Amino acid sequence: MSDGGHPVIPVVRYAERIARAAQLTAGARLDACLIGVGADLRYLTGYQAMPLERLTMLVVPARGPAVLIAPRLEVSSARACPAVAGGFLEVVTWDETLDAVALLVERLGAALGLAATGIRRVAVSDRTWATFLLRLQAALPAAAFEVASTITRQQRMAKDADEVALLRLAAAAADRVIGQISHGRLIGRSEAEVSREVRERLVTEGHELAEFAIVGSGPNSASPHHEASGRLIEAGEPVVLDIGGTLDGYTSDTTRTIWVGGGDPALGPDPEFQRLFGVLHEAQAAAVAAVRPGMPCQDLDATARGIITAGGYGPQFFHRLGHGIGLEAHEDPYLVAGNREPLQAGYAFSVEPGIYLEGRYGARLEDIVVCGPVGPLVLNRSPLDLQVVDGR
Repeated sequence: MSDGGHPVIPVVRYAERIARAAQLTAGARLDACLIGVGADLRYLTGYQAMPLERLTMLVVPARGPAVLIAPRLEVSSARACPAVAGGFLEVVTWDETLDAVALLVERLGAALGLAATGIRRVAVSDRTWATFLLRLQAALPAAAFEVASTITRQQRMAKDADEVALLRLAAAAADRVIGQISHGRLIGRSEAEVSREVRERLVTEGHELAEFAIVGSGPNSASPHHEASGRLIEAGEPVVLDIGGTLDGYTSDTTRTIWVGGGDPALGPDPEFQRLFGVLHEAQAAAVAAVRPGMPCQDLDATARGIITAGGYGPQFFHRLGHGIGLEAHEDPYLVAGNREPLQAGYAFSVEPGIYLEGRYGARLEDIVVCGPVGPLVLNRSPLDLQVVDGR
């Protein structure tokens, strides 16, 4: 659904997600799933809690109602989140002088009808701080602890129509920024300066946060995670733009490689770069076209890697083909050799092969793709072919 033309997640969806998490928790023979601050908490409740030394945790027992444990000074924010405001979730607050972990164990035991020593298996969100995990382990001495992603990944990987709409909105905003930067002044500006402009434009185009803005020029384009530097961009070289951030919580991530020509035909891409880019473009397009339900993740990686290897650049493509995307820029599923998990309708992920000739130059192309019922749904729409831009 949408609010004034802007897609939003319906409030009732959070009740469904919490109920499904409880069902999966019971099905996995876990006593509870404990979700701390982060993307899992936001997915289940809509609450973007602050990461503090004070415990905030969603308690999802295998039976009984879920509760949100929150420090008293955060109660207004906790109560305003969709799951609580919608009446689907109770907030239990604690004061500064109370033991939040003891309160959590008390509420969990009451829901399960068990003493603390009777709680045997608990899943905890993967990025829970060690200080909280150690206290939980001490308070539940008989429990074995596991990562909660065994539960939450099953829910978060397949995006529903509202989530896809938000990903599409974020992708469109990032596409506009790619176009603005590509057709603006680049020559004589530092990578860091252009990176700052990317971040500003992402926010202007609707992102609440610009998380990364890789600008790799010349030989730096051969460094996949290059940190934008003081190097000045010159005519007659490529620039890799890998940008992204969050829009209403959902993430954009797109990469385009352009060539800065300065208006001089003699400074266009050399034959080696044209060949390299041609192989890369073919590999990216083939991998996208191959997307379909049931295809193992590793086979999608192999599709692109086979073309790049046949083109003579196999060793120069040294990272996975892609990663899942949603509330986090990197999440399940991962398109990498060894991951035999089959794609399912609704899975959203990047398809981003790269070829890097260290010390010379490199290129990467990245689209966000959703696995549709019969094939790919490509969210990014900016041109994938080699754009030779003026840059002056």
